[in-house]
This record gives sequence, structure tokens and C-alpha cells, in this order.
Amino acid sequence: MPARLVCDSTADLSAADRDAGRVIVVPLKVIFGDESLVDGVDIDAERFYARMRASSRNPTTSQPTPAEFEAAFRDAAADGSSVVCTTLSAEMSGTHGAAAQAREALPDLDIHVVDTRTVGIGHNAIVRAATAAAGEGRPATEIVDLIRGIIARQRSIFTVETLEYLRRGGRIGGARALLGSVLNIKPVLEVRDGRIEPHDKVRTYQRALDRIASEVVAASGETGRRARVVLGHADRLADCRGLADRVREHCDGEPEIIEIGPVVGCHAGPGTIGLSFYLP
Repeated sequence: MPARLVCDSTADLSAADRDAGRVIVVPLKVIFGDESLVDGVDIDAERFYARMRASSRNPTTSQPTPAEFEAAFRDAAADGSSVVCTTLSAEMSGTHGAAAQAREALPDLDIHVVDTRTVGIGHNAIVRAATAAAGEGRPATEIVDLIRGIIARQRSIFTVETLEYLRRGGRIGGARALLGSVLNIKPVLEVRDGRIEPHDKVRTYQRALDRIASEVVAASGETGRRARVVLGHADRLADCRGLADRVREHCDGEPEIIEIGPVVGCHAGPGTIGLSFYLP
């Protein structure tokens, strides 16, 4: 049976990927005061960061409803396909719970809901791999196994201009221990088992990028294999391209660069940059 893919909007797919129709995206919402904006529909990353920098109020986010996931599942399964749905980590949002509730409401459909235990760049990398597998005609069970295999060996490492946005949004996890660091310390963070945890702290932004790149270099060097890499930035494209240059020779194919979207950017803040990688 063929498989169709569904994901939430924290996979930060490009407009071209969305328009290609290979994945149905269930969007979260970004809220500025009384204004609720649908991620990727009412607001894109460029407009979001411009507005966020100009605003004195921190925006918030809200998850999709089970009914929104139900509609996406019915659409995906309309031709008899099985459905594979990926969500951001359940440790960070109730989105996974909403998708699981929608699956329970549709017992006659073959729906697989997977908690990716990550978000943003990590989620994007998983959706890319799943999309390729679905394009090869692989069944849903094989795609789920592929995703779980990636989750088991994937690492997502990033740095932020400030921890304040993570603190305000309640997504700071174990990185809370770094809040008291002096101003010239740059945190290097990792998504570990679905939560944001401290990885290292260095003196400058450029050293933080060096530290992030070193993880890919070390993993590739230890195994002799090249990594699958997705890089992401929040209004920091030039630095992200520089980070891509540092890891390119250790990548399996050209490293992908994405713009971190409004929902993830709401919590991480402008200036965030990082990468996700795994060894195939």
C-alpha cells in the first residue's frame, strides 16, 4: 500500500517543498498579542523576524487541534494510502498528542504517528528522508522504521544569540543551568532525547560555530563515512553558509540550508544557527 506523509510546520519546509504536494503540512500558529497567524500561510520567516525584532512583546505559539490533524489524515488517505505523520518532540509541545488523538478518531485508516524527539532542522532532515522513501514506493512500516533509525543516531546542535527567548517560551530544558552565565559566553545547545540540553559554552559566536562544525567532522572522521546534514538559521544566512563551508567535505551530498520558521524562531529567537546530522 502506498504511503502519504503528513508533518507539522516545525519541519520548516520551504515554500517549494510545500507547493510540491508530497507532504501535507499541519501548521502551528504564531500569536502576536490578539493576532493569531498561521505558520507558513499568514506569515513567513522573513516577515516574522522583522516583526519580532521590532516588537516589545514576545510572540507565543499554539499547537494544531486534533480536528486539523483529522482533516489532513483524511486528505492523505483519500486514495487508500497509508499515512505517516511526524511531529516535533512531545517534550516541547502538545502537537504530538493532538496528532495521536486524531489517529484514534480514525480507526479505519492506517495512520502512523511518530514523535521525532526533535524540532526544526532535525525534523526537516527526517521529513526529507521519509519523502525520498515514499517516492521510492516504500510502505509505511518501512518508512516508520527508517525514521526511528534516524532518530536513534541523529544529533541536532545549535547556538543562540540569547537564552532569553527559550526561557520565556518554557522550552529551555536542561539549558536553564546556563542562564547565569556571563554575557560574553555563547551557549552551544543540543536537542537530546526530545529536550534542549547544554552541550558546551564558549567565548564567542564564531567559536560556537567552530564547536558545532567539529561534531560533524569528528563523527565523520571516526567512521570514515559522510554525514547527511541540514543546517538552519534564523535571520543569519551568511553565517549559516559559512558553517556549511566548514562541514561540506564531510557531508554525503551538498549540505541543505533552511530558514528556521516562525514557530521555532519564536522560542529560539533571531540569530539562532545550527545543524542536524546523522550517518547513513
